[in-house]
Amino acid sequence: MGAREELAAVLRSLRHLLDQNLFPLAIGDVAADRRAQQELRGQIDDYLLPRLAALDAPLLAVVGGSTGAGKSTLVNSLAGADVTEPGVLRPTTLAPTLVANPADAEWFTAPHILPKLPRVTGPGRAEPGTLRIATADRLPPGLALLDAPDIDSVVTANRELAAELLAAADLWLFVTTAARYADEVPWSFLRTARDRCTACAIILQRVPYDAEGPVTTDLRRLITANGLAGTPLFIVPELALPSERARLPGYAVQPISDWLTGLAADAGSRAAVVRKTLNGALDSLATRLPALADAVDRQRAGITELRAVVEHAYLAALAAFDEGMRDGLLLRGEVMTRWQDFVGTGELMRSLQSRIGRLRDRITAAFTGRPPPDRELSAALESGIESLVLSVADQAAERAVESWLAMPAGRDLLERAGVSIAGRLGRSSADLPSRAAQAVRAWQGHVLDLVRSEGAERRTLARAASFGVNSLGVLLMLAAFSATGGITGVEVGIAGGTGAVSQKLLEAIFGDQAVRALTQQAREDLRRRVQRLLDAERARFTSLLDGVGPPPDTGARLREAARAVRGRGPL
Repeated sequence: MGAREELAAVLRSLRHLLDQNLFPLAIGDVAADRRAQQELRGQIDDYLLPRLAALDAPLLAVVGGSTGAGKSTLVNSLAGADVTEPGVLRPTTLAPTLVANPADAEWFTAPHILPKLPRVTGPGRAEPGTLRIATADRLPPGLALLDAPDIDSVVTANRELAAELLAAADLWLFVTTAARYADEVPWSFLRTARDRCTACAIILQRVPYDAEGPVTTDLRRLITANGLAGTPLFIVPELALPSERARLPGYAVQPISDWLTGLAADAGSRAAVVRKTLNGALDSLATRLPALADAVDRQRAGITELRAVVEHAYLAALAAFDEGMRDGLLLRGEVMTRWQDFVGTGELMRSLQSRIGRLRDRITAAFTGRPPPDRELSAALESGIESLVLSVADQAAERAVESWLAMPAGRDLLERAGVSIAGRLGRSSADLPSRAAQAVRAWQGHVLDLVRSEGAERRTLARAASFGVNSLGVLLMLAAFSATGGITGVEVGIAGGTGAVSQKLLEAIFGDQAVRALTQQAREDLRRRVQRLLDAERARFTSLLDGVGPPPDTGARLREAARAVRGRGPL
């Protein structure tokens, strides 16, 4: 495989990479990043690959310039035929016209360059979005002129098409006038030509005879100041034409015609222009691709930040639940009322002051009698845990939405997903209460299994435990919430007493080491179940990010393509 084939393979791979949506969200100057991606994609399609495949193909000169500069009139004058229609109304040139010698028509009729533009031949106005192909015997073989839309058109599509056509050119013919040569828009395009080493010439039209000297001098100053010294400059005097559609007289455009004919006729000169522009366009990739890679990395970093703020919100929610397990708040209100119904009044509390051995006897005897009302206590505890889960989930959802709304990329993502500010993401999902209730009931069942398993392993207590598995399970659930940080006064005594009593009762039956292990298992199992609930809630946010943005290796691949282009062999 030769150097050109290898380079073409690199460009095709790069072109495939640029087909992806690299900049989906409003991160950084995303409009400029998207425009840079589009320009690179277009230049590869419209110029680099076609020109690499055929270095000796006819030269394409794109005639560009500002509104009303006389581009169409100039093209008609050089072609010696009315191949493109000058506009009386603005904007004009909605569909560009390419004129070539009949010998070259087949090359341009086929979609070698500008492949996305459908070809139209024959007389009449072409539809917008097409490329009209015309022929003129006066144009020399090996050269085609393309009349581009205005680069400063009020129509965005015209401006974008003008930029696309200029990027597909071997040669830029920039047309301006004595009244508008200092406008900034043309110079921004000319600086792009300079940066990409694109061959170009400037044609100054409508120059009054008495102003030619000072205007030309000032224009040459601007050419030098913008780094374009040596650019050919042609002057077309101000002429009184009989109509808007009239052509310029032959003598007025003869210097331009002779220069273009010389380029077309001399294979060496034509090849020099092609190679200058082609190498300039390739060299520009060496800087444009790393810049695009940096923008891609910013996009990925922004998406990672969006994911991170959601992760933080739901980690905080889990931490809040952990705190709710420790601070004793669950052992208030309805839970404490049901606990008092469960254990009775002060007699049991006074009994806790006695030795554990005596307490074990009392408790064992108690469990051989009528079971306590544990069902109400279990239901109250279940309701308290569910409320805690819903509370922390709501807080996490609100925090995540607020964080995203504070970030342009987050607002962009929510808008793209069709989620309003006060929408469903700002609170926990509608089915979370039922899922939380199911999870808590499953946890309570697991706790009962722990009690059964522990009782089965302690045969001396199996008979006593068999009469109160549910009661022992509830005691173990309460012991899992035994800390009292965060509440004060009488509540500390009641909540703390609730947890302490539960633990002492369990220790009386199973022993302190076994109770510590059971309590830890109960806490960890509940935490895992709650974490799964919160993970599902968090996925409502992170699912919006799944598949958004470029793959992780995109930046590296863009930089590798830049290195491959920079290290290419001679063309």
